[in-house]
Amino acid sequence: MAQAKKKTTDNSNKTLLIVESPSKAKVIGGYLGRNYKVIASVGHVKDLPKSRLGVDVEDDFRPDYIKIRGKAETIKSIIKEAATAKKVLLATDPDREGEAISWHLADLLGINPETECRITFNEINKNAVLEAIKQPRAIDESLFDAQQARRVLDRLVGYQISPLLWKKVAKNLSAGRVQSAALKMICDREKEIMNFVPEEYWTITADFGNEFLAELSKISGKKAAIGNADEAYRIEVELGEGSYTVKEVKEGHKKIKPFAPFTTSSMQQDASVKLGFATSKTMSVAQNLYEGINIKGIGTRGLITYLRTDSVRVSDQAKASARAFIGEKFGKNYVGNSVFSNKNKAMQDAHEAIRPADVTLDPDTIKDSLTADQYKLYKLIWDRFVASQMAPAEYDTVAVLIENGKYEFKSTGSRMTFDGWRKVYPVKEEKENKIPLIKEGDELELEKLIKEQKFTQPPSRFTEASLVKEMEEKNIGRPSTYASIISVLITRKYVKREKKVLVPTKLGFDVTGILQDYFEEIVDVEFTGKMEDNLDNIELGKIYWKEVIRDFYKNFKPELERADAEVQRIEKEVILSDEVCELCGRPMAVKEGHFGTFLACTGYPECKNTKAIVKSTGVKCPSCGKDIIERRSRKGKIFYGCSGYPDCTVSYWDKPTGEFCPKCGAMMVQSKGKTKLKKCSDKECGYKEK
Repeated sequence: MAQAKKKTTDNSNKTLLIVESPSKAKVIGGYLGRNYKVIASVGHVKDLPKSRLGVDVEDDFRPDYIKIRGKAETIKSIIKEAATAKKVLLATDPDREGEAISWHLADLLGINPETECRITFNEINKNAVLEAIKQPRAIDESLFDAQQARRVLDRLVGYQISPLLWKKVAKNLSAGRVQSAALKMICDREKEIMNFVPEEYWTITADFGNEFLAELSKISGKKAAIGNADEAYRIEVELGEGSYTVKEVKEGHKKIKPFAPFTTSSMQQDASVKLGFATSKTMSVAQNLYEGINIKGIGTRGLITYLRTDSVRVSDQAKASARAFIGEKFGKNYVGNSVFSNKNKAMQDAHEAIRPADVTLDPDTIKDSLTADQYKLYKLIWDRFVASQMAPAEYDTVAVLIENGKYEFKSTGSRMTFDGWRKVYPVKEEKENKIPLIKEGDELELEKLIKEQKFTQPPSRFTEASLVKEMEEKNIGRPSTYASIISVLITRKYVKREKKVLVPTKLGFDVTGILQDYFEEIVDVEFTGKMEDNLDNIELGKIYWKEVIRDFYKNFKPELERADAEVQRIEKEVILSDEVCELCGRPMAVKEGHFGTFLACTGYPECKNTKAIVKSTGVKCPSCGKDIIERRSRKGKIFYGCSGYPDCTVSYWDKPTGEFCPKCGAMMVQSKGKTKLKKCSDKECGYKEK
């Protein structure tokens, strides 16, 4: 029996289109006819080697790109398909990373990067892909150089600082150019919180009945500042002796324009706050929406535009489509014409904002085709975009000033007269202050005065959303890197996530401290922001990429040499204490940590025993007579506790004085504030000495 001949693929009449992901290849392949073949590179095909630095510092920072290990079959298949194709088009993502992948594919396949071999599209639908094929271009060398500069910078930093951390702290730690600046931001915020001393203040609100409230705003023409209960009581008495007269009534009308459509950063922030998504989850779900979802009755379609963008720009076609949709669904009075501008004017045409690829695909009409997470994020993107093209929300406003002698109260209120964009994208409104119809000169009847004691609050810890916002404002990293930076910090245990906030660990503090001591620029937020500007200028063709590397390395190299020499010196110089390790009998050495000095066994790493260095207050415990010593809580806050713990649990947040309260007999303590006030440790007693 004759054997059947093995079928071979003939691409001689076909154009080969190479994209990044298999799912995208499948969707795009469905749009194109038999004259095209679409395959995926599955990300990068070449990169710097993992086993060594891969950047020849002596040869003007020449990167040594190699084929990525584990991708031999993919690379072999790409070369084979390209060898018989009539034409090859590189259709990787429309950003720096995508341009770099196309550059390396061209190098792999022997394609001249200056020929028209590159196409890009901002959304995955048939029209966008066909239009892109009609407009091929050369590979953008400046865009590739911007990615190449970032890759080389990150390699020089990561591969040369990390070994120093291994020597000084622990194995398998890493330092990254951008991640280190982000970690310092988190650590600095935590230090602010730890060092924060609350200050007392009081507010006084006049209640005129029927939910009409006014707050004391000025005293003798100056901003009201009430520091204690005695002062608040005195003001209350003086107000009771006077009357309340309306000094001024200002009525107005205001319009609140909609938010701009999403950038990557604002999408991550909103998804974190409104949906509870981690940044990594937001990007993963958005990638699915971009690459394509099988919609019942329609087929597989990309639902959103490209997800990595700094831009709020929207194409004229998308604007026209959205406004036509809004007019038909909500009425012509809901159609808006708000103009949004980008922070970085020079980069504004790189991409559009994140928006629905087809605004007529209402989230609720395709809900059955989406997972729960896909629906939530698509609805968020759809709502934001549609709202951005709607008319402003309108309000009638009123501001009232009320006088009582030298005291001035202020009350403001507003009433929505037209919901506009808020019909689609509601936001939390403040509780309405119901101001009655009053006029200048009217006497008001006070129902009651409300005095409230308050304390200034420390800054909040970063959430993923607020960290992304801060990174964007400080120009740290780029939209495509925010999620991975946060992920690395958590994975490396430099930061932990507690009830949706990011808390630096002791390890995170230690790493930041070392980097700040030896590599000040690496953790400097302003320096890191300027480096991002340099990368943008490389992309814009304003500066050659190696100039940026050379300028950076001339300062970095001596810092590296100094740090290496210092670490070697520290390894030799050990300050021994009189203490002996109770676990192994070796002497204990004095070490420096984030929370000060401590004792560590010299047998490390075999013995990892550590002990606190006891600081006595010189005060005896009133319960058991043992010393009261300085301690630290798990979060690093100083408190004072009995050395007999756990048998004796006496403790104080403020430093005990050794004196006893003349009123109740409890221990007197000295407050941490500027006044160093002596007070009774029993809060119910309340005795104080001025």
